Amino acid sequence: MRGAEKTVYRERALLVGIVAPGAEGEEDDQLEELARLAETAGATVEGVVLQRRDRPDPRTFVGSGKVAEISRRVADLKIDCVLFNNDLSPAQVRNLEKDVGCRVLDRTELILDIFATHARSRQAKLQVELAQLEYTLPRLSPLGAHITGEQQAGGFGIGIGQRGPGEKQLEVDRRLARKRITTLRRQLRMSEERKRREVAQRTAENTTVSLVGYTNAGKSTLMNALTGSGVLVEDRLFSTLDTRTRIWTIREGIKVLLSDTVGFIRDLPHGLVASFHATLEEVAQADLLLHVVDASHPRAEEQIRVVEGVLGEIGCGEKPSLRLFNKIDRLRDPVEREILRNRHPGAILLSARSGEGLDALRERVAEILTRQLVDVEVEIPLSEGKLLAELPSWSVSVGDRHYGDGHVRMSLRVPPRVLYKLERFRLPSPAGGER
Repeated sequence: MRGAEKTVYRERALLVGIVAPGAEGEEDDQLEELARLAETAGATVEGVVLQRRDRPDPRTFVGSGKVAEISRRVADLKIDCVLFNNDLSPAQVRNLEKDVGCRVLDRTELILDIFATHARSRQAKLQVELAQLEYTLPRLSPLGAHITGEQQAGGFGIGIGQRGPGEKQLEVDRRLARKRITTLRRQLRMSEERKRREVAQRTAENTTVSLVGYTNAGKSTLMNALTGSGVLVEDRLFSTLDTRTRIWTIREGIKVLLSDTVGFIRDLPHGLVASFHATLEEVAQADLLLHVVDASHPRAEEQIRVVEGVLGEIGCGEKPSLRLFNKIDRLRDPVEREILRNRHPGAILLSARSGEGLDALRERVAEILTRQLVDVEVEIPLSEGKLLAELPSWSVSVGDRHYGDGHVRMSLRVPPRVLYKLERFRLPSPAGGER
């Protein structure tokens, strides 16, 4: 007899949002995204409270009337946590928790919690822990201290001039947090340097393409469709945190390294952007960015602006990029497709799930990458076995091979970054200059 399956408890959440008067339609989209974030974090949404006001209340963000309404809903619905779609100050969180009688989390803390749950690699875990600590440190309060109001006796391990009656647990928590932050920053610097070397070594000899886009735009599904790699695909936000790289054979003679990166989101916490610089190194080193957009999303244009803003923030705003509108199988009206084509000339419309448009994508990427290649004619000794074996991985042969006495002569098209490998084997052009 099999044992009973373990039931995972899902916290009951109440969503709260504040929008400016006149921002019609925005509240539905923002609260829908907050609901998806809550579900991704493992909560069940039991209700929504919305308020329109010009500026936040300095004490509770939403004002006394809404606080009373939230408090009643918390009691009636047996709510475990209240999730705000905005960022709150430490004082506002403390006041709200006191008034409504349950935990209160703002948007940034919710995103950080999701990242912590989905982090798999050691580097991702370090990055998330650092972002969480930097966010939490100014929010530590006596309410969250381990031993409120009590003193720790001074004693061994404390330097001369620092011994005394001791320190409150709150100060101990803050001191330990600062010490851990320092340690994490040091570990991440080492990890970033190692990651930078790894990526630089990989990109020095390979053409690289990175998928970027808003979270849940379908980047992982597209990567599977292009490479057959079988990476994790889930219909939830931030299912991919660690960069995955696979070989993509665009067509015969053209292979690239394709990377799937962490998705972006509106108001992505700055601490996360800073912490994930090492993870986004693949984007920084890429030859081409494929910006994946959910064509079926009602706020697709806003999501495009969000992604472009984050790319600019990490110094990749000027990189060559190609916009891809994914999930067009969800667009039933042909007029919608025509609008996309007119609004975004040069973009590729495709469906990673059905395969529509993937051939057009391959041809366009091949065309873009081929334009970056340099024509060279070389004569390589057959003794250079390693170099000859490497050639197919980072060059395109445009002519027949001619074998002579101990060497092979051929015409190639290669990326500029690998020219140094062929410099001593290059032949002069017919005009006497170099090719």
